[in-house]
Amino acid sequence: MAEKEIQVVQNIFDENDRIAFATQEKLGKMGVFVVNIMGAPGAGKTSSIINLIQQLSENKVYVIEGDIESDIDTVKLKELGIEAIQINTNGACHLDAPTIQSSLDGLSFDKPGLLFIENIGNLVCPAEFQIGEHIKMLICSAAEGSDKPYKYPLAFEKADVILLTKCDLKTYVDFNDEFFLKGVRALNKTAPVFEVNAKTGQGFEDVAGWLLQRKS
Repeated sequence: MAEKEIQVVQNIFDENDRIAFATQEKLGKMGVFVVNIMGAPGAGKTSSIINLIQQLSENKVYVIEGDIESDIDTVKLKELGIEAIQINTNGACHLDAPTIQSSLDGLSFDKPGLLFIENIGNLVCPAEFQIGEHIKMLICSAAEGSDKPYKYPLAFEKADVILLTKCDLKTYVDFNDEFFLKGVRALNKTAPVFEVNAKTGQGFEDVAGWLLQRKS
């Protein structure tokens, strides 16, 4: 009998997406709005979270910190009285839905509110995986340069909101606003772009207002 090769093609994201949807549905029923925060290392993800929590003072906020190693940011958040837990991937370049699902028991969820999930510092893989979020927030800094939408299109395409941090450095790094926004809008027509400064807190009130509007 002649051998016959049978190829079975399965979407490797199917199971991840199923778990992500279950997490999103579960937390949504509890009144918890989930934000998947993506960005490169050093873009200002944790600083942005802290500034947003200050603006969201009347809302309970939970945080899951994702890092390859260390718990530096989680320690910082806990010292500020923020309920936070740490996930270390030990090499994996992104968080996935099963990992998030298994970590939820580490948070109290005693009140409705918001859950910020700080993804691994990376502009590639995190954009490919649903983790149970209601929205994706992309954080990029002026110090990274104005060419990032052109070099890492998927992250900008998938973002529901974009924060441009460290805007006080624009003049020092020759940041080109027109070039940056042209790249963003070629990929994403609707995501608002907020310019923020974590040192002064500038711009975060507007971001917090936008988040609460999306949550409601």
